[in-house]
Amino acid sequence: MSSEPTPPLILGKQTDESLTQSLLAFVWDKPADGWKKLMGVLTLFVLMFVASLVALLYKGTGVWGNNSPVGWGFDIINFVWWIGIGHAGTLISAVLLLFQQKWRTSINRAAEAMTLFAVVCALIYPTFHTGRPWFDWWMLPYPSTLGIGPQFKSPLLWDVFAVSTYGTISLLFWYVGLIPDLAALRDHTKNRVTATIYGIFALGWRGSGKHWNHWKVGYLLLAGLSTPLVLSVHSVVSFDFAVSHLPGWHATIFPPYFVAGAVFSGFAMVVTLMVPARKFMKLEHVITIRHLENMCKVMLVTGLIVSYGYGMEHFMAWYSGSEDEFTLFFETRARGPYAPWYWLMWFCNLGIPQTFWFKRMRTSVVWMWIAAAFINLGMWLERFVIIVISLHRDFLPANWSMYYPTVIDVMMFLGTWGIFGSAFALFLKVLPAVAISEIKELNHEINHHAHHGEQGHSIEGNVAPAGGH
Repeated sequence: MSSEPTPPLILGKQTDESLTQSLLAFVWDKPADGWKKLMGVLTLFVLMFVASLVALLYKGTGVWGNNSPVGWGFDIINFVWWIGIGHAGTLISAVLLLFQQKWRTSINRAAEAMTLFAVVCALIYPTFHTGRPWFDWWMLPYPSTLGIGPQFKSPLLWDVFAVSTYGTISLLFWYVGLIPDLAALRDHTKNRVTATIYGIFALGWRGSGKHWNHWKVGYLLLAGLSTPLVLSVHSVVSFDFAVSHLPGWHATIFPPYFVAGAVFSGFAMVVTLMVPARKFMKLEHVITIRHLENMCKVMLVTGLIVSYGYGMEHFMAWYSGSEDEFTLFFETRARGPYAPWYWLMWFCNLGIPQTFWFKRMRTSVVWMWIAAAFINLGMWLERFVIIVISLHRDFLPANWSMYYPTVIDVMMFLGTWGIFGSAFALFLKVLPAVAISEIKELNHEINHHAHHGEQGHSIEGNVAPAGGH
């Protein structure tokens, strides 16, 4: 039986000019009504965030649903979830670049932008969880005659260094990759003010051989620096839990388990964003089914790793002989008051990804978007299960208490969605969503091998005739 042909990476016979025009069309066109309506809705969410923040600063963290013993609620749940969302950008951009995976080219730019906006949303929570953020300068390692200094033994401070490093390198990596495209925007605009703005950020790029050589070296160096961060940043976030002695938290499996979960949720968010953006911006010729199918495969693999982590948690709870661990996993989580959310997490994170074993489901745009939405929900529920269910029943039954998020909790979470969504929508409008220079390079490579009729090359089959699928 002959195997099915590999889906292409670029549809149609594209030229440099056609790629430039199609990838910049959304930037130059007037904002569509759909984009304006979306921004209007997202702006309302941002205003909701501002209102919740004013209430938080005026009354204090008591407006949140946190209590004793659930000292961590939506604040840390959403912090860990947003950091996880930002993981796919670095993986797609840096790791796949170093492994020379051609399919990253059309999705890396949007994934990198998503990373930056997700990190911003994540940092909001620990900033205000301190209770008095205007005194956050006390945590800086500066000389002080008062003896006030950061507690370097605290994993919460480790988060500061890990996330700030991750955010800084991700920003530099995104910006360096943008420089050739900023120059293209500068050269194609007819508006003098716009050309000046893009020209400033293009740093005098002229596309000379020297410029390209320096750019390639810098881009690869940043990719090399970014790659360890894929493993380190969420491993450090997992230490917030793993270095404690609470049942359900004190587990050595947490670092790899958290990293796999972060990649899992990050790729799900890329699919959630890029499927509608691909349709709305008419980018089907460069973001093809092959890109989407590969992301579904990554979600399947990382979903299986996450499921293995779930299984090992339960195995170790049984094997350890610890009554507290056994009670947490087999009683409190499975049959306690939060059991419906626990089993919904299993359905979203274990059941839904299994559909990606079937090519028909991996290539169905509608289904992959629905599945990605369920995975995002499931990964949020995973953080809820880890934090709230582990805390709400203390060692003493007299300390047991249920956790319920308040209106302020919900408003703040929806508000971060508004910040994330509006920032991403603005990014799509002012910058090319796909790396033009990298797509052109890939197109030239494909055309070169097609012209010479080379067989068995690694990128053969990556282009299809116009109208092909």
